[in-house]
Amino acid sequence: MRQIVLDTETTGLDPKQGHRIIEIGCVELMDRKLTGNHYHQYIQPDREVDEGAIEVHGITNEFLQDKPRFTDINDDFISFIRGAELVIHNAPFDVGFINSEWIRLSKKTDLIADVCSVLDTLTLARKMHPGQRNSLDALCKRYYIDNTQREKHGALLDAEILADVYLAMTGGQVSLSLGGHQEGNSGTREETIVPVSRDGVDFFVQQATCDEVDAHEKYLDMLNKVSGHQSVWKQD
Repeated sequence: MRQIVLDTETTGLDPKQGHRIIEIGCVELMDRKLTGNHYHQYIQPDREVDEGAIEVHGITNEFLQDKPRFTDINDDFISFIRGAELVIHNAPFDVGFINSEWIRLSKKTDLIADVCSVLDTLTLARKMHPGQRNSLDALCKRYYIDNTQREKHGALLDAEILADVYLAMTGGQVSLSLGGHQEGNSGTREETIVPVSRDGVDFFVQQATCDEVDAHEKYLDMLNKVSGHQSVWKQD
């Protein structure tokens, strides 16, 4: 199954008021694993970015002056997402802006519903955690996802973080790699499995700290709760 975790940044809040997309960020999941493939593009919107929007994402009018327009990037964007399931937090916002851009092009481009299916992680989170805060930052805290690099919103960074959150929400493994310490897609440092020779090598076992054990137990409690107390790790 191919999924594209997507986020956008815009000049303002409402495409009906002429606001435009200025950044698109996407990361690819294949069978619930991050592939490393991504799509990222800044876009010249041919209008001013609202001051309130700049405070959120930090993307200025001056920065966007030499960037391509949506019509220039549209074919590559569609090629990347076509046929996938889009995973978006608060999907109506991003889908509304993308559809607005496609309508503006006055081409025979289908709307999102004709190109991809869409999974809204905000709707999913509200079903799983009714009555609680379900912003991306709140979900990061709930699922122990490191978002310390998220000082401002950014489409690619937010898509990478959302991919980790989505996998954690739906009970999947976030990452596993071989060959040493690496930087994960969300910018967090991941512990990896390092294959070593058995001949002449003393294996070193790193014991978990008390804080790590406590965090692990809390995470297992969370998995057990969201699975309806069916988690195999909490069964006697």
